[in-house]
Amino acid sequence: MRIVIALGGNALLRRGEPLTFENQRQNIKIACEQIAKVFPNNELVIAHGNDPQVGLLALQGATYKDVPTYPLDVLGAESVGMIGYMIQQELGNLVPFDVPLATLLSQVEVDRNDPAFQHPTKPIGPVYTKAEAEQLAKEKGWSIAQDGDKYRRVVPSPLPKRIFEIRPAKWLLEHGSIVICAGGGGIPTYYDEQHNLHGVEAVIDKDLCSALLAENLEADLFIIATDVSATFVDWGKETQKAIASAHPDAIEAIGFAAGSMGPKVQAAINFARHSGRDAVIGSLSDIVDIVKGKAGTRITTQADGISYY
Repeated sequence: MRIVIALGGNALLRRGEPLTFENQRQNIKIACEQIAKVFPNNELVIAHGNDPQVGLLALQGATYKDVPTYPLDVLGAESVGMIGYMIQQELGNLVPFDVPLATLLSQVEVDRNDPAFQHPTKPIGPVYTKAEAEQLAKEKGWSIAQDGDKYRRVVPSPLPKRIFEIRPAKWLLEHGSIVICAGGGGIPTYYDEQHNLHGVEAVIDKDLCSALLAENLEADLFIIATDVSATFVDWGKETQKAIASAHPDAIEAIGFAAGSMGPKVQAAINFARHSGRDAVIGSLSDIVDIVKGKAGTRITTQADGISYY
């Protein structure tokens, strides 16, 4: 079975933890211990987030004044290489010695006319005072937005249209490799009028890109691994219930928070609708049972409405 696993941010860094190499390495080791359990007899593709890592690179770059800060697409590529290296090494220590692992820098085409470019919403990098933010906006042409009592840079979050490295990813899978790709939602790129490819300062949603990856790779199962056991209705209330399975139309009608579960549910819906195969949202610690169909929220066209645990 071909499985695409989209790792949530907690797989790299838990809430409140300092962004040290040691913390990330330990968290990735824990994640890889779970992933290794479903490697036997399966083909694995791993995608991941990179928000904190890009933010740290931007902050570090801003302290060196002799050259301009690197653009966001370049910082994204840097972070994906770093995270892929750690996953390759930790997972490589757990699977048989002769199993190859490869990280692909994944360029993802976006539409320059995507409405997201007119309405930047994705916060990145450090927080600033209002005066600092306004000065940076003036100097660098940034869009800024309030974040609590501080301000942050915001960038567009366009939809992914096409992942360019699908063919090498398929080739690697067919030759027995574990593939790490589409990290951080991929590196946003676009074609100019001369059909030359360029990077663009934007952030593609990691889960939406992972769903497109799973669809393009004709995955049998798409797993969105997060820090909760399932998708819940009435989350945080006495009436909360965990969804066991749902038809895409039925779960879409519920509506989930845009900043948390919403993109994950939409990504799962996209994959199930476009491929006819199942997507599951659940905890990485339950991955063995998720693959067996015994855990997580399974979004499938085979479901009749919604069922609960």
